[in-house]
Amino acid sequence: MKRAGYIILAVFSAAAVLSLFWTPFDPLQAAPAERLQPFGAAHWMGTDELGRDVLSRIMAGARLTLSVAAASVALSALVGIPLGIFAGMRRRAGKVVMGASDLLLAFPALLLAIVFTAVFGASMWIVVLAIGIAGIPGFVRVARVGTLQVMSQDYILAARMAKVPGPVIAARHVLPNIAHLLAAQATVAAALAILAEAGLSFLGLGAPAPYASWGRMLQASQPYLATAPHLALWPGAAIALTVLACNLIGGDRDRR
Repeated sequence: MKRAGYIILAVFSAAAVLSLFWTPFDPLQAAPAERLQPFGAAHWMGTDELGRDVLSRIMAGARLTLSVAAASVALSALVGIPLGIFAGMRRRAGKVVMGASDLLLAFPALLLAIVFTAVFGASMWIVVLAIGIAGIPGFVRVARVGTLQVMSQDYILAARMAKVPGPVIAARHVLPNIAHLLAAQATVAAALAILAEAGLSFLGLGAPAPYASWGRMLQASQPYLATAPHLALWPGAAIALTVLACNLIGGDRDRR
């Protein structure tokens, strides 16, 4: 199952990278004469309501969606992992960190995106920031639980008796031993980030038109579900498959 997840993710990643240099058609260029065409030799996934090639927009959307997911997960990890390790190594101070983490859980990505958009305006950086902040508590909790398990080991007690500094213990002993937990959390966070980006784009809080986004493509397909169901089929399948791939990879790591 893990191999299937890697294959699916590799296909979409390759499509995202390829879209930087080539797509079958311009994903932003409208062609009214070719609007709402079904599958065919010229357009393998058909065309949308403006005549744009759906395959080209799926490829461009993969670049945007995976970039947002990677950036937001990186932000969550860079903030959450050090805080979680600190909370696990310093019990009293860790209570403050966990309290702040619990408070942050009350602000989901959607709410943060709405607030940030109202203050700073809509942009993909706002989406990354909102999803990244919302993902911090997950990394804090996983890192803290893993750190507590490691800190109870005899070699950690020996290192502390030898007056090894806390940052050195964290870098040499704690982080390597909880890396598998953090990797599993990263894949789960990536799946949630993909869903969050699609949801925010669906609501108009993501990439502005005419840029390709799987969530925006789903939103635009609503009036044509009866006459051109392929407009919802392909972006919906892309979202489902990438989320499935992340969960397959993360689930396999978590069982180790």
